[in-house]
Amino acid sequence: MTDQMEKIVSLCKRRGFVYPNSEIYGGFSGFWDYGHYGNELLDNIKKLWWRRFVSDRDEIYGIRTSIISSPKVLEASGHVSNFGNEIFKTEVGTGEEATISHLRPETAQGIFANFKNVIDSHHPELPFGIAQVGKSFRNEISPRDFIFRAREFEQMELEYFIKEKDWEKYFEIWRTIMASFAVELGVQAHEFEVPAEDRAHYSKRTIDFQFDYPFGRGELWGLAYRTDFDLKNHGLDYFDDESGERFAPHVIEPSLGVDRTALAVLLSAYTEDELGGEKRVYLKLPKNIAPVRAAVFPLLKNKPELVSKARELFLNLKLQISNLEFDDNGNIGKRYRRQDEIGTPQTITVDFQTLEDDTVTVRDRDTGEQERVSISDLVSKIKG
Repeated sequence: MTDQMEKIVSLCKRRGFVYPNSEIYGGFSGFWDYGHYGNELLDNIKKLWWRRFVSDRDEIYGIRTSIISSPKVLEASGHVSNFGNEIFKTEVGTGEEATISHLRPETAQGIFANFKNVIDSHHPELPFGIAQVGKSFRNEISPRDFIFRAREFEQMELEYFIKEKDWEKYFEIWRTIMASFAVELGVQAHEFEVPAEDRAHYSKRTIDFQFDYPFGRGELWGLAYRTDFDLKNHGLDYFDDESGERFAPHVIEPSLGVDRTALAVLLSAYTEDELGGEKRVYLKLPKNIAPVRAAVFPLLKNKPELVSKARELFLNLKLQISNLEFDDNGNIGKRYRRQDEIGTPQTITVDFQTLEDDTVTVRDRDTGEQERVSISDLVSKIKG
């Protein structure tokens, strides 16, 4: 493990982002648990993805499907024949009536299996998409590199249904959207055209969005042109009112791994510098995905009037801003360092001057600079 990766793993454990699964029993290879801040980071990444890929558009429909399906689904999709031992088997039912099925290796097949249901419910016109976020499982032979390659992982996937003649146009549209999403996350992604011999069995064209991890450049996300492979294999089609034709639409698939995205975000945000003559570590996370948007402190925890005022301010701000934190553990310097490592963009300190004029000290995470701000201006300051 490289020095940078060791630092990230250590920070994630120390600050409550990621823990080894079943650690009290020596761990369990290929599985990880997310702590409070890790859970908040994942949720913020997923919410941002949903907003950019689903809510901001009017032709995308959300869905949430089971991680286990009829065995026929993965047989028809080609996963059973093409991936074999990489798919987790599970027994559904008991005794002689038990059925052998699998934990899904991707969320996509749940979308394809519900293609007709979505059409019957919403009557969409092409092009349209179906999206979901959910867990997938692959029995990796050698899980490694922290949360980069695990046996249980989460995906953000979108299947975008189009007419065949339009595939290049929409491939480029989604390529641009994915590139913009990387920038918004603070991640530098590199595009790689996957050669035919390395593409998945269903793909006619694939671009990998890659990231420079400490162990080398590796896949972050994928954009695939799945043609009509899946819908045809499932015996599904679409009636086009405009042309009067019935056919299986083709599919563009932006597929993003939540865990790999979180790792790339953490690596990109990890920063070491010197502040006030001391070395420090901080996560330079974008405001919209930071686990804690701002933290409220009393200057001294042994002064009841400061603690009371800080608690009152915290509760009032929390009505307008989510992901706030109240912190009075240790001295003010230790709180700053702790919030820096968590990636909190701003900290708000209630001191004796606050009791006189209702102003507080707001500290910027990246520069360490402090300024007095009126309590009445705090919401706009934090959201700005």
